[in-house]
Amino acid sequence: MAVSTPPRAPAPLAAHHLTKRFGQRVALSDVSLDVRVGERLAVIGPNGAGKTTLLAILAGVLAADEGSVSRETRALGWVPQQPAVYSKLSVAENLRLFARLERVADPEAAVGRMLEQTGLRERADDELGRLSGGNRQRVNIAIGLLADPPVLLLDEPSSALDPRQRERLWELIEGQASAGTSIVFSTHIVGEAERYGDRVLVLADGELVFTGTPEDLHAQEPAAARDFEAAFVAFLRARGH
Repeated sequence: MAVSTPPRAPAPLAAHHLTKRFGQRVALSDVSLDVRVGERLAVIGPNGAGKTTLLAILAGVLAADEGSVSRETRALGWVPQQPAVYSKLSVAENLRLFARLERVADPEAAVGRMLEQTGLRERADDELGRLSGGNRQRVNIAIGLLADPPVLLLDEPSSALDPRQRERLWELIEGQASAGTSIVFSTHIVGEAERYGDRVLVLADGELVFTGTPEDLHAQEPAAARDFEAAFVAFLRARGH
């Protein structure tokens, strides 16, 4: 007797044939993707590949010249490389302010929930500018999660952190994915894509050149068996990037 498989849940975020130009430069060219529920999708590529441009378009803060983005009705969470937080306000004051700006139904409840989830309860009254880089980034992510979004977009979330701070940050991000939030993150630390990405999306010169698991990418260049980063570099070199 055949066993029917349950239908796949609709993607909370998808992009269709995105193209973006800045003057004569093509930052993205015909890029399509979808993001699955609870998935961690890593976006990697050389500098200038279009990673930040792609995430900004997905977040709705930048318009594509061509193509479209399909999102759930709820707003997405967006954590850019340089968030506009207020260093003279406390952690709780920043969260409270952004909760009101995002018109969260119950700002105080949302602030309390994020302080708990991010482990910042004891730092609630601390001035943001006095926090460590790791704790500031936790605040940035907490702001992105205030409205309980189905998808959280993170642009280079660990770029300025030391290894111990990165480890704590990824524990927080993985916890959100385990709870059902889809995570899309760009990173120039290629090992993070292998370690934390369920799938990897590779951009080069604005083009999408690979989508698949980290294992699939490594298998593209079996001679570069040393590590994932070596396989990634060999993959790009073999394709003229």
